[in-house]
Amino acid sequence: MLIVGLGNPGDEYKMTRHNIGFMLIDRIASTFNISMKRKFQGMYGIGEILGKKVYLLKPETYMNRSGISVRECADFYKIDVSDIIVAHDDINIPFDSIKLKHNGSSGGHNGIKSMINMLSTQEFKRLKIGVGMDMDAKGGDQSNYVLGKFNQYELKSMDDILGRSVSALELVLTDGIVKAMNEFN
Repeated sequence: MLIVGLGNPGDEYKMTRHNIGFMLIDRIASTFNISMKRKFQGMYGIGEILGKKVYLLKPETYMNRSGISVRECADFYKIDVSDIIVAHDDINIPFDSIKLKHNGSSGGHNGIKSMINMLSTQEFKRLKIGVGMDMDAKGGDQSNYVLGKFNQYELKSMDDILGRSVSALELVLTDGIVKAMNEFN
């Protein structure tokens, strides 16, 4: 299984809502002692979670070009698209919520659009991590909101959100996406 966390490289993007996928990969790498190296235009690692071999990837091609890095890694390791799960922020899900999805459209997320384009399919799994929506920009430009840093309230919940996300991924690995969706959605 290739677990991809979406985000943007660089200090200015650390701890922003758009980088919650990167934060999750960092949590997984730390929890399961998976060392990360630079390759595939990103940071990647190979390890084991609950006896299952996993590949971790944080594309550093910037969000709008994430699919380039994912395609390189999947091609190199001959990973089928059905064995890819992507963790990313979602403004349409309330903050502190997670949602697993088997496949689907991009939902307006540029990182997912890039992956669909580069993989020529939308048949990969998603772990959507809710970051809520900026009500002042509803219907308008959400880019300032998702590129904004988490506030103090949100930061206090981050450990729990990332912990539940890791648990959801563990269940996907052991029992499949359907069972994990039933438990976590």
